[in-house]
Amino acid sequence: MATVMLPLAFGQAGGALAQSVSPAFQDNASEAERKAGNSQANAELFYMIQQLQGEIRRLQGRVEEQRNLIDRLTKQSRDRYIDLDQRILKLSEKISEAPAPSSEGAGDSAETAGESGVKTRIYRQPSDKERTDYQKIQTLIHQEKNYDQAINGLYDFIDEYEEGDLTVNAYYWLGEVYLVEEQLEQARQAFTIVATRYGDHRKAPDAVYKLGVTLDRLGDKEQARGRMQTVVRDYPNTSAAELAQKYLDSNNG
Repeated sequence: MATVMLPLAFGQAGGALAQSVSPAFQDNASEAERKAGNSQANAELFYMIQQLQGEIRRLQGRVEEQRNLIDRLTKQSRDRYIDLDQRILKLSEKISEAPAPSSEGAGDSAETAGESGVKTRIYRQPSDKERTDYQKIQTLIHQEKNYDQAINGLYDFIDEYEEGDLTVNAYYWLGEVYLVEEQLEQARQAFTIVATRYGDHRKAPDAVYKLGVTLDRLGDKEQARGRMQTVVRDYPNTSAAELAQKYLDSNNG
């Protein structure tokens, strides 16, 4: 009887030992898995943080680039504004110093009567290179819509070439581009140059009309109306006069 019970006792003890060891082993395995999972999660989190920090640095760099660009464009705009002021001042001085035209020697005068009745000068005609450069600017304006580059091109054109037919056109288109860009004060000055200095040029009616449009957008309704009346009076039978009359009819109040 004792012989039979001894193996039974060992069997029971072995089972109890196995039962006591198994949960401990399982706990250790679970702990190892948990630590491994935490390590992987930490690694992924660290990677994400690194990625976000890199993205932040990249965005900060772009913000700095944009800030520098804005500062540069602001300075260019201010310089151009000052440049236009100086040009208008010089042109005003030339006009005030110019002698009044004499009625004598009309046969020697380089003036002809235009369709509007305003005496027109015979402007210097452009060279082939001048025409080519001017056409490139027109492409920038009409086809490519690259207004910033067009403005630079117009300033370069005005500075490079002697006063002539296309020089007046360049001033006019400078006003048009500024008007599209909603830089109204610069547009006003450019149109004023054409209207006051080159009132006998074929672009003058359009320039005076657009000057009125610009003044209207600036909120100076009275001055705008005066410019429209000037177009109708001084440049009759022109498309600009028709547009000016429509403006006057719609702003009777």
